[in-house]
Amino acid sequence: MKKRPLTPGYVIFYVLFLPDTWQVMVGLLAAYYLTPVVVSSEMAVSAKVLLYIMIATIGYAAFRGPARGITRWIKKLILSDRLPP
Repeated sequence: MKKRPLTPGYVIFYVLFLPDTWQVMVGLLAAYYLTPVVVSSEMAVSAKVLLYIMIATIGYAAFRGPARGITRWIKKLILSDRLPP
């Protein structure tokens, strides 16, 4: 079997089909929106960075199940005729 050429379309679809993509996006969004709520003005920069990383990691881990569901849904939507029954 020949290797598929690495095209932008191939990379985009490969990234869409990975649950990790959705987990990373939700983790970063959670950190972006929730860290300012948790951080106080007296905290040092290192503490703020640590909280950002912690919240991003928690968001990543918590979104494992929904990310799998999103990936399955996208596969059905795009590859419905090629998936095994």
